[in-house]
Amino acid sequence: MGRSRFFLVIGLILLGSSLAANLLFLARDHRPFSKKPHLQPAPLFDEELVEGDDTQKKRIAKIDLFGLISQEVPGEMGSSVVDDLILHALLIHIDSPGGEVTASDNLYRELTLTREDKPVIVYMDSVAASGGYYTAVGGSHLVAHELCVTGSIGVILQTLNFEGLSKILGVSSLTFKSGSLKDLLNPARPATDQEKKLVQDMILETFDRFSSIVIRERNFTDGKLPGDLADGRIVSGQKALELKLVDATGYLDDAIADARQIAKLPENAPVVRYVAPFHWSRLFRFLGQKSDSQGKVQVSLLPDSFRLQAGKLYYLSTHLFSRR
Repeated sequence: MGRSRFFLVIGLILLGSSLAANLLFLARDHRPFSKKPHLQPAPLFDEELVEGDDTQKKRIAKIDLFGLISQEVPGEMGSSVVDDLILHALLIHIDSPGGEVTASDNLYRELTLTREDKPVIVYMDSVAASGGYYTAVGGSHLVAHELCVTGSIGVILQTLNFEGLSKILGVSSLTFKSGSLKDLLNPARPATDQEKKLVQDMILETFDRFSSIVIRERNFTDGKLPGDLADGRIVSGQKALELKLVDATGYLDDAIADARQIAKLPENAPVVRYVAPFHWSRLFRFLGQKSDSQGKVQVSLLPDSFRLQAGKLYYLSTHLFSRR
């Protein structure tokens, strides 16, 4: 009985310590709301030197945008990758095939707001396609690796249809709806011509927004995308330069040099990354992942766990990643 009481007391102490620590973190991270969302003060982060003279005060903040762009993919600094990029922006390192329409648009908007106050240099690495490029055009100066896969200017929406399988299994679907289009994209039946037209019109509307932003940001005076880019094709970084989709080609070092020059900083101005400190909520988020049938906790730290969701629009180059 004494041993049980001992462990109970220890457990209560640990629980109390955890709650107290979380309250301290919340109090420390709390900031009043700003009238300008892109100037909202960031929580305290650990600073990690990438290169340069760490003794100088004027710094270049490097933000990495890797993987699929989604509100649901946990980020390093905030609750999602979108929150991460809103916190700081100057040198944006993109390696992404794109992602959700709204998430890409939110990132693009934040970059355009940030560049009003300071230059935003974007480095496009292995992949910066579709939503990755949509985000990139929000920057002040775009640098792409010559072998970067970019372009893929387009919109995609997918759904499943298991009507044939249902017939084989002898399973039927019963749907009650208030209107003829309420069960749009119902996977238990084929889409009607009216539904196909509605979805296609929405796709084209979203594509028009994407293409018009690229045309405006890249100053295409004839009012249309260059070459045959309207069909959603991908191009190399070198080809993107020829088509004026980017301002320069080079390596990350070249993008850093451009950032220093455009921001009028010394050649050895430090480039830093901001790393989120330990937070109990991050631990709870990892432990809260679904477990398998044997009770093992499976933690996925990469966006590979991301799946296309039926009925959701994407700026995404789907041939650049595998669905498992």
